[in-house]
Amino acid sequence: MIRLIPLAAIALLLGVDAAAAQAALPALTLTEAEGATTYSLSFQVLALMTALTVLPSIVLGMSAFTRIIIVLSILRQALGTQSTPPNQVLIAIALFLTFFVMQPVLTQINDRALAPYLDGEIAAEPALEEARVIITRFMLANTREADLMMFADLAGHEGFETEADVPLSILLPAFMTSELKTAFQIGFLLFLPFLVIDMVIASILMALGMMMLSPVIVSLPFKLLLFVLVDGWALTMGSIAASFVMG
Repeated sequence: MIRLIPLAAIALLLGVDAAAAQAALPALTLTEAEGATTYSLSFQVLALMTALTVLPSIVLGMSAFTRIIIVLSILRQALGTQSTPPNQVLIAIALFLTFFVMQPVLTQINDRALAPYLDGEIAAEPALEEARVIITRFMLANTREADLMMFADLAGHEGFETEADVPLSILLPAFMTSELKTAFQIGFLLFLPFLVIDMVIASILMALGMMMLSPVIVSLPFKLLLFVLVDGWALTMGSIAASFVMG
C-alpha cells in the first residue's frame, strides 16, 4: 500500500501536466476576423513539419535536381570509376548546381511572395498562388509540349488558355517525364566518347592476344586522362546549367 502512494502521486501529476499542456497548446484554433482566417501557433508548427517531410519530393519534382543527378550518375558510369565520386559527393554537387540554376526562380519567389508575406503585406494564400505561378512558368519552359498534352489527355483536359490554367497535377508528371528524357539524351552524348575508348582498347588487346586482361582496367587511365585534358567537369557542369530555360 505504501509503495502504491508514490505511483499514484506521479500518475496524478502527469495527468495534471497533460491537462495543462492540452489547455495551453490547443490542437487547432481558428479565428475569423473580417473574412480572414488565422490559425493557432500549434497548427502552424504542424503545417511546417508536414511541409518539411515533403520538401525532398518538392526538390526532386519541381526543380532541376532530377536532370542533374541523372546526368552525373551516367557520367560516373561512363568513366567506369565505380563509386568515385561517391553518392554523397554527387548529391552535394547536384544540390548546389540546382541552387545555381534555380537562383532566378528562387529570387522571384522571395521578392514577390515570401518577402511580402513575411512583411504582412499579403496573406498566405495569395503568396502561395504567386509562388505557384512562378514555379509553373519555370516548369512549363522546360516541359515538352507532347508530354504535357499526353497527361492532359489522360486527365480529360482538352487544352489550356494561359500558363496559370495548367494544374500542378498535370504539369508535375509532364515535367518529370521531360526531365528524364532530356537527362538520358545528355547522358547518351556523354557516354559516346568513353564507349569509343573502350572499343579501341578492347580491339587492341584482342589483336595482341591478351584475352585474359580486362579492357576496363586498361581503358580507365585513358578515359580519366581524356576527361582531365578537356576539362570535363567544367564542360559538364556548364552544359547542364545551360540546358535549362528560365521561362
